[in-house]
Amino acid sequence: MAMNLSDEASEFLTQILDTPAPTGLEMDAQRIWAAYIAPFTDEQHCDAYGSTWALLRAEKADAPTLMLDAHADEIGFSIRYIEENGFVRVERLGGSDVAIARGRRIRFQGTDGEVIGITGNTAIHIRDDGDKAPKVWDLYVDLGCDSRDEVEALGLRVGDRGVYCDGPLMLNNGKRLVCRALDDRLCGFITAEVARALKERGIKPAWNIVFANTVQEEVGCIGAGMLTYRIRPDAAICLDVTHATDSPGLDKGRYGDVRLGKGGCLCFGPACHPNLNGRLELLASEKGIPMQRETSGRTTGTNTDQIFRSRMGVPATNLSMPLRYMHSPVETADLDDVQSCIDLLVAFIESLKPEDNFCHKL
Repeated sequence: MAMNLSDEASEFLTQILDTPAPTGLEMDAQRIWAAYIAPFTDEQHCDAYGSTWALLRAEKADAPTLMLDAHADEIGFSIRYIEENGFVRVERLGGSDVAIARGRRIRFQGTDGEVIGITGNTAIHIRDDGDKAPKVWDLYVDLGCDSRDEVEALGLRVGDRGVYCDGPLMLNNGKRLVCRALDDRLCGFITAEVARALKERGIKPAWNIVFANTVQEEVGCIGAGMLTYRIRPDAAICLDVTHATDSPGLDKGRYGDVRLGKGGCLCFGPACHPNLNGRLELLASEKGIPMQRETSGRTTGTNTDQIFRSRMGVPATNLSMPLRYMHSPVETADLDDVQSCIDLLVAFIESLKPEDNFCHKL
């Protein structure tokens, strides 16, 4: 089913994508997400480090709990050193790709507000390295300052964090969305839209539903581990992104066959519980919802890896959005895949019965 964004949803998506949320500084985006999902849920909370969740209560007080998880943080850079001449050296925050980091605009979150800088890019005419990718310590940021004092007067200090300036853009066909931080802000949008769809369709779930927007995924899936320990869900579905392999130069024998516009991608591997996957596959087939498959030989590289091992184990799986050009300022997704994920999750929640139990039995 093609996705037609309402004005309200479109405004929310634009706002949540425009708002910087580098790992460890997610709260500005978290407040926007919590305010949007509030009318569709019963409670909203956040923990010590900023993981935020909204609870939709089941009809029965002793009902099981399903957690839908996305992560709020994005990759970026943090200030490592301010030179006497006003140039700034940076450290990677998460998996930032230094090969594409030169000649970019960066928004730093300073003590006095936002500060814009540019990553220096020495002209190719006078570079010695040709096309060689820089090391992270080769990068520097030009803030238009001539001294360390000028930089500090802007409210910047060692440890302050920044992200690329690139905001949302629709490509020419009107359904391909381009932006930094689609990983994983787009999945936080999906969870909020699932909550809205349940409310608008009058679906009262048989399970408690926790919509989670967790922090610090990009540095080790930290927030999801904390929150799963707290919530103790009976099952969980982690929403993240996966590599679309339909752009030139990618070997499908090595990376699999995942395409934009063909639906969300369900992961099959040790962390992904077969009983959950079976229910999701059956629903996708019955309701004609597009869905793709991928495999992980060991870990998924997502919050699923922390969620499923919490306490005595949580039946969990990973449903991902196909994404081109991951960890770049031009991450690209298809809005039809967003709609497919929303439809599948709503169908899954609607299918839940109080007696359902996804754990294995002898």
